[in-house]
Amino acid sequence: MRKKLGVLVAGLGLVIPAIPAFAHHSFAAEYDANKPITLNGVVTKLDWTNPHARFYVDIKDKSGKVTNWNLELASPNALRRLGWTRDFLKVGTEVTVDAVLAKDGSNMASAKSITLADGRKMVAGSLADEGK
Repeated sequence: MRKKLGVLVAGLGLVIPAIPAFAHHSFAAEYDANKPITLNGVVTKLDWTNPHARFYVDIKDKSGKVTNWNLELASPNALRRLGWTRDFLKVGTEVTVDAVLAKDGSNMASAKSITLADGRKMVAGSLADEGK
């Protein structure tokens, strides 16, 4: 009985860490590399979480209508390796984002680069950079 329990615990120890990998999506399944977009707006929220950091931007169209966009970045660890800090993007910051649209037509995109109003620019480290 103890041996079976040990095998079960060991098996769970191997399976549980892999669960996030099953939930992860491929770039090509969600985004269309042939549909680039440039968005100008104000950051409303930043989620510094795995597997991808995300930020949200209010975009105002020519008629004045505001739409909130969900923009995907690389993982927090990848962003740190690219020189990002949590302070680069803050709520209220004006940004220009070069991105690739989601295939489903929603207000979601994979960011390629973010440029602040002062001209500082950072790559987003997403697979949109590679077109995959």
